[in-house]
Amino acid sequence: MAVGTVLAAGPAAAAPQATDRVDGAWRSDGYDTVLSIEDGQLREYQTTAVSCLPTDTARLTGHGDQGSVTYTGDDATVYRIRPGAGGARATLHFDGSVGDRTLRRLPALPGKCAKTAPTGKLATFDVFWQTFEENYPFFAAKKIDWQAVRDRYRPKVHDDMPDSQFFALLREMVLPLYDAHVHIDAGDTGSFGQSRPGTLIPSSTLDQQAQRFIEQHDLGDTQLRQYANGRIGYAELPDGIGYLRISGFGGYDKDSPTYARNSAVLDQALSEAIRPGLHGLVVDLRINGGGSDALALQVAERLTDHPYFAYAKRARNDPATPDRFTRPQQVRVQPAPDRFRYTGPVAVLTGGETYSAGETLTQALMQRPAKTVRIGQNTQGVFSDVLERRLPNGWAFGLPNEEYLTPSGQTFDGDGIPPDILTGNFPQEITAGIHDSAFTQALAALRGHDR
Repeated sequence: MAVGTVLAAGPAAAAPQATDRVDGAWRSDGYDTVLSIEDGQLREYQTTAVSCLPTDTARLTGHGDQGSVTYTGDDATVYRIRPGAGGARATLHFDGSVGDRTLRRLPALPGKCAKTAPTGKLATFDVFWQTFEENYPFFAAKKIDWQAVRDRYRPKVHDDMPDSQFFALLREMVLPLYDAHVHIDAGDTGSFGQSRPGTLIPSSTLDQQAQRFIEQHDLGDTQLRQYANGRIGYAELPDGIGYLRISGFGGYDKDSPTYARNSAVLDQALSEAIRPGLHGLVVDLRINGGGSDALALQVAERLTDHPYFAYAKRARNDPATPDRFTRPQQVRVQPAPDRFRYTGPVAVLTGGETYSAGETLTQALMQRPAKTVRIGQNTQGVFSDVLERRLPNGWAFGLPNEEYLTPSGQTFDGDGIPPDILTGNFPQEITAGIHDSAFTQALAALRGHDR
């Protein structure tokens, strides 16, 4: 999830009544998070049944409608908090996210949050295991007995074991999940991330290889114009079919990481690509590393004249009950105002290297009112925002804790979204230097005849 925005104007001392309404301690429904807000400062705590670790801080930077208050962290993360009636609840929104979190007021900061957490390996193991136990939604679907994992590995942990051995143990615990949204960052000791078997992790090298292949095999004499720091490419074929390639939803301006700037750059790129006269549009998401769901939806908003349901999202919300979640929040596609909107046929190219926000865009386009066909192979199968966590020893890790639901309540986590038309493996076609089967099928579908 990419977050951030331009800092709101105005002195922090303005509208004291608004800050009074959000000052205090709050616990989030889902997400294992506690916030402490006081004197224009916000402090975030990551909690489990066995831990409370202070993490990010933010400062008061502005006020908005309905008594909302904005806090901005040093990493450009923006917290927008809107107090509810009565003061017992509030709503938290992160810029760049498509959902909100419900906050419930606490009488005080939990006592364990005021204590220094032990940093030994056994304490670190317990926080790591407990965080997955309370938040990971997919153990049953993946046939993983997480309690048995604890029983197997915890006896092997001792505080004088080498860091390299401890890192290898944590890695071995989560390896069978084959979840691209699970990662470990152990600093100089090592890092861990993986993709679903048979797929690759998107990288700049793979992206550049794909671009060269497309220019050589698909576009002929048509030039691929580059936008958004090279993350978006566009070309229009001689018969009026557009080709829009997106390798990620974020990183569009190397000098500004904010969501607002990313959104503005994307808006400009889409305005140059999606214009009157298109007879069809290929949206290529095959090498897409994900990013901000809000930016992904910004693309869908240019491809409809009618609002529609995209998906609903919910988070695990009971440490002891894996099938209890927060209330699903509906996410809808709203036609982009004051912009040209293309409503003709669209072919979406996907593959195992289509990750996260690339998948949520694919899921949103499945519900698009106009003709839309998916071509390629199953997406990666990771939709949730990554719940970024820290460990007592200073290491960091991430995991998913949300489900993205279709109108019928289905999820595509694990196996990914299947295509309507199955074609060859795109990275293998790049390596072999053969024809681009998905692109060929897309042109045939848009032109209405076989080639």
